[in-house]
Formats: sequence, structure tokens, C-alpha cells
Amino acid sequence: MTASGFIQHIREVARLRQFSVRTEEAYLYWIRKFTQFHGNRKADELGEIHISKFLTHVANDDHVSPSTQNQALNALVFLYRDVLRRDLGKFPDYIRAPRKHRIPTVLTVNEVGAILEHLRGMPLLVCSLLFGSGMRLLECLSLRVKDVDFARRAIDIRQGKGDKDRVVPMPHSLIIPLTQHLERIKNLHAYDLSCGCGAAPLPYGRIAKAPLSAFDFAWQFVFPARLRTFDAKPGLSVRFHLHPTAVQRAFAEAVRRSGIPKDAHCHTLRHSFATFELQKGENIRVVQKLLGHSNVRTTEIYTHIVRQDTEHVTSPLDQLASFKRLKD
Repeated sequence: MTASGFIQHIREVARLRQFSVRTEEAYLYWIRKFTQFHGNRKADELGEIHISKFLTHVANDDHVSPSTQNQALNALVFLYRDVLRRDLGKFPDYIRAPRKHRIPTVLTVNEVGAILEHLRGMPLLVCSLLFGSGMRLLECLSLRVKDVDFARRAIDIRQGKGDKDRVVPMPHSLIIPLTQHLERIKNLHAYDLSCGCGAAPLPYGRIAKAPLSAFDFAWQFVFPARLRTFDAKPGLSVRFHLHPTAVQRAFAEAVRRSGIPKDAHCHTLRHSFATFELQKGENIRVVQKLLGHSNVRTTEIYTHIVRQDTEHVTSPLDQLASFKRLKD
């Protein structure tokens, strides 16, 4: 099998496993790095000892995080178990990337408001939803029209991280803006249909079951891309969702213009949502469910932030009534 044929085979197996596009690309990245590390040898010529050496190299030389090293391991397990159909067995120990506990950056409600003041259009609506519901960026951008339920005031997240579905609340303040936005999207879809287009890319199972639903308004992305692209799988000109970098760049510029001296990113809005919910007394299990965490221990990182609120802590320096040098 040629190298290009092997890559295509990996993609086909990944799609049979219903991996997300991002997971598929990440696994291909690590598989390529693995074979390149071993002199571009074929994967079926390599074994357990080669995997151990590669994972040690990733930790020692590339200085990656434990989660990144685990992603590399998962990619190689997928390669051997699902693609090559080979049992890895037990391979020797490898040096694990040191686990570091980082407290995530969070923003106050006022700080989020100051940042949103510098956003316009779809980036403003996306970032408002991230802060208002705790969604991940890609989960928000992957929303279809059918997932927005105004009657229930809820948003259905389909195939989120870990291929899990969940429901998050729709912020009341976004009902009117979302309604107006969807009306504009409906007009855009009508224009696409008049041009002989109007299709949206479908999940792999849906393509075989109901391919014509690609033209239904219900299956259009809530946040569509500005331009249409050609999708070779169905052989159609389709309109994908807005690219994450469009929102990330707009948010970074808004943070800069707001003058807030924090290393804030789009994902910071999700952290801020979780922290705000816990601060107001919401049950941690409810927050876990809203965020889509498999384990409550992941959610507990936000309780550390809440507990480290230093607003009511008195510094011993403040007891020095005579300490005036810095005040002068």
C-alpha cells in the first residue's frame, strides 16, 4: 500500500469509528510524527519498544503536557488496534510528561462585559453564548438550527467532546438576538438555494440515511461560514460553519482593546461561566452536567478558584498603621 493509500485507509477507519474531524487530524499528525521519528519506516515494521521510545522523546524533547502525550499514545493505540489489527500487548515503561496543576484564568462579569463591548456580528453572539452557557467554542460553532429550541429555552449539543450529547440553557438575554440572527441565516439559505446550492455537510451516518436533508434549513449551521466550499464526499458545494480562528482572533483583539491585563482566550469564557455558577451556590454536579465533564474531579478545579477568593483576607501588612512609605 502506498503512503497516500495508507493515510486514506486511516481516515476511512477513523470515520467508521465516527471520530470528529479534529480527532482524525490530530491522530494523523501523531502517526506521521511517529513514523518520521523512526526514519520514515512503515508502521507495521515498528512495535512496542518503538512506541515507548517515541513517547519518551515527546515528553523529554518536545516538553508536551500529559494530556498531549496521552493523545499521542491514543493515536498509536488506534493505529495498531483498529487500523493494523495488531495486539500491542504490554510495552515497556516510558517517561511520562510531568503533570502540572494549573489554575485556569477566569474573568469577572464586568470584565466579560468590557470585552464584549468590542465585539460585533457573529463573534459577539458566539462569545456571548460561550459565557452564557459554558459551551466549548467548537461545540457552539457546530450547532445546527434544529439544536436551538426557543420553546424550551435550551440548546442541544450533539456529539460534543467525547461524542456525548447534553443540554445547556439558553440565556434569556440572547433570545431576541438569536431569533434575529436565525432570520438572517434563513435568508442566506434561501439565497444559496436560489443559486443551486444550499447544502450543509452532514454527519456520516446521516449522509447514507437521508442525503437530501443537507438542503433542509434545520440542518444548516447556526454560524455559517462567509464562503461556500466544495465537499468531495457528497460532491456538493456546501457551507461549513464559521472557522474557530475567526472568533479567536476577534476575541483576542477585543481583549487587547478592553485593556484587561489577563491572558484570556475564548475558552476563558467557559471557565468564567463555571466559576460564576459555583460562586452563586450552584451544585457542583449540576455544573459538571452543564460542562459535559465525565468526572466531577475535572469540575472541582473551579472550586479551588472559588475558595481562593482573597477579597475578605486581611494582610498583616495592613495592620502596620505606621507603614506609610509606599503611600507617600
